[in-house]
Amino acid sequence: MNLLVVNDDGIQAAGFAALVAALSKVADVYVCAPDSQRSAKSHSITLGQDVTIEKTQFPGAKAAYKISGTPADCTKIGLQFFAEMGAPIDMVYSGINMGSNLGRDTLYSGTIGAAAEAALSGIHAVAVSVDDHDAVHFDVAGELAAAAIEFVYGKLDPSVVVSINVPNLPREEIRGIKFVPLGDKRYYDDRFHLVEGNRYTLSGQPGGFHAPDEENDLAAAAANYAVITPLQMDLTDYESLEIIKEWSMHL
Repeated sequence: MNLLVVNDDGIQAAGFAALVAALSKVADVYVCAPDSQRSAKSHSITLGQDVTIEKTQFPGAKAAYKISGTPADCTKIGLQFFAEMGAPIDMVYSGINMGSNLGRDTLYSGTIGAAAEAALSGIHAVAVSVDDHDAVHFDVAGELAAAAIEFVYGKLDPSVVVSINVPNLPREEIRGIKFVPLGDKRYYDDRFHLVEGNRYTLSGQPGGFHAPDEENDLAAAAANYAVITPLQMDLTDYESLEIIKEWSMHL
């Protein structure tokens, strides 16, 4: 089996190396990653400017590229280039992200965006994150990622992205696994701050989460569970669609 591993934290990220190491024990791994940090790029792709693509070496990978583009670019390039070299990709893994991708995070996440590009291409995709921007515990996340092959490949619809979020804790402190939907009650307390002249930068932190009894990814992660959530790419609200069909709009 050929696995493409991509990310948004950049090719030098510790979580990325941990994921490649874990997956290379069970499959042939191919790497395509940004040359530097590309977090919060969502599902953007590079248009109107060139992308540099450079062959490189990466421990545990059969072949590797680092690129100047976005995480979704990494997926597109990896699927194309490795197929052209005779290694068509069976599954795409994105991560291990330094920081969670829970609830509304998934709308901004370059980790999810790179996995979503695979799903839109009809390729099974798994996104993996550890809930800490200074994460050091990657072993459980890597094991869950490798185990997911058995449950995802050829069993789920390829349009589904499986998102795995793991606490940044030793194995013995993780309470188990929860299979839950996204939560939507965490907000971000962030603002643009003046740097100099007309230059501003966005910074802030997630606001508090205060609904521990809810059955969703936010609550489960806050209670130190590993969380697995299937994400669909169809954004249609079908209940509202039936309502708006009754609108008296005419041309």
